[in-house]
Amino acid sequence: MLYSTSIESMEVTMLAEYGQAREPFGAWLMAQKDRGDWIDPIAAAARADRGFPRNGTPDQVRARLRDMGADGDAFAALDDAEIDWMSF
Repeated sequence: MLYSTSIESMEVTMLAEYGQAREPFGAWLMAQKDRGDWIDPIAAAARADRGFPRNGTPDQVRARLRDMGADGDAFAALDDAEIDWMSF
């Protein structure tokens, strides 16, 4: 039997268990400044992109990066950002 767990399904479970709303990932990412890590460049690019999914999920942001032709480093930074966002 195969088991598949996505970050989004884990988030829904957490919200159901703890009853707290979370700032949309896209908005959280756009608010990141002067962190001194890999997240800074993708946050700056998000703020400059008029089509960026401000209220988007991590998967919607990944889709936008794919559409814009982002490189592997941007996706690695996005993975780090998602982990950081989920920790709050």
